[in-house]
Amino acid sequence: MKLTIWGSRGSIASPGPETARYGGNTACIEVDGDPRCALVLDAGTGMRLAGLALAGDDRPVHVLLTHLHLDHIQGLGFFRPLFEPGREIHIWGPPSTTLDLRTRLTRYLSPPLFPVRIRELGARVELHDVPARPWRVGEFGVTADSVIHPGPTAGYRITLGDAAIAYLPDHEPALGGLSGQPEWTSGHDLMRGVDVLLHDAQYTSDEYRQRIGWGHSSVEHAVAVADLAGADRLVMIHHEPDHSDAIIDGMLTEARQMRRGGDVTTAGDGLILEV
Repeated sequence: MKLTIWGSRGSIASPGPETARYGGNTACIEVDGDPRCALVLDAGTGMRLAGLALAGDDRPVHVLLTHLHLDHIQGLGFFRPLFEPGREIHIWGPPSTTLDLRTRLTRYLSPPLFPVRIRELGARVELHDVPARPWRVGEFGVTADSVIHPGPTAGYRITLGDAAIAYLPDHEPALGGLSGQPEWTSGHDLMRGVDVLLHDAQYTSDEYRQRIGWGHSSVEHAVAVADLAGADRLVMIHHEPDHSDAIIDGMLTEARQMRRGGDVTTAGDGLILEV
């Protein structure tokens, strides 16, 4: 698999000179490796760039949304393949006990918030609630599970051949307990033994103590779940919008000092990872 990170910021886009190195676009990751389809994780503002990269490609695109907070769907209306006549687009998202995915998503993709409705797009768009069992997207194996975050939120495990990644950009496992018993840790089955774990590391430890219950992790928690899961590489993602590149550098140094086994790196816009 090849992962291209088009957006690594959390909560709100934060472009500017102090965030230029890691980038200011919100969450969006392109996953390549199957010649028959393209896979995109989340639809933050980085999705505009993903759309430019995938424009003119005749492969179907499958978009896996972790949840419907605005920083994870704001780029959807600017995704170029949606406007290509006949292009096949599948959008997957976590189920709700009240409204289906189309009803919830069209609250954003409709006036007055957005001028174009889903039914007016050129592409053939199908919306799906993520199933409770693993399923296949082309050659990719996909597993989704609910994780701790306000509102219906999914984390994902994606496999291709012998390679496995997990994607949990909005996750507060500390609320569920991090006592060293992996089976009780939110998202553990998704993360177990993966080659790459892309995990929420939005806060410093001091910041987290002021934001318990907001649905995000500290660097310490991200390292803890990576170690519990036996992930080879932890990629810290969903950066706090107020964090400069220098602050993120410091958080990366701290994470590497805490990690008991495996590598740690930091997501940034434009970063490419080979798995």
